[in-house]
Amino acid sequence: MNIEIRTDKNIQNSERLITYVRAELNAEFQRHSERITHFSVHLSDENGPKGGEDDINCMIEARPAGLKPVVVNHRGHNIDTAIHGAIDRLKRSLEHVFEKKENPRGGALEFAETSDVNGTDDVDDD
Repeated sequence: MNIEIRTDKNIQNSERLITYVRAELNAEFQRHSERITHFSVHLSDENGPKGGEDDINCMIEARPAGLKPVVVNHRGHNIDTAIHGAIDRLKRSLEHVFEKKENPRGGALEFAETSDVNGTDDVDDD
């Protein structure tokens, strides 16, 4: 599992932040480690030094093997809430994608009986 972490100019990228994000992703997605090939995490501060409520945005893109990438966003009042909110959304989205792949909605086609199609019954009316 390759994990790439990027930040904008308003968030200081440090070894501590990188280690924290990697540990959180590994802990949450350990059971899917063979299915997910790459994570891309982008943290941004929408308002910069002005501050504000829910101005930290965390975007996570996961690339499951053989499937289209899954992208989620979450805003929080600090980095921790933004990361955990995005991870929770990503877990739900990936579970949905994996479930759809394993159990497609349309099963095998079955042919209807001729009597069912014509609307007749094989019962004798006396």
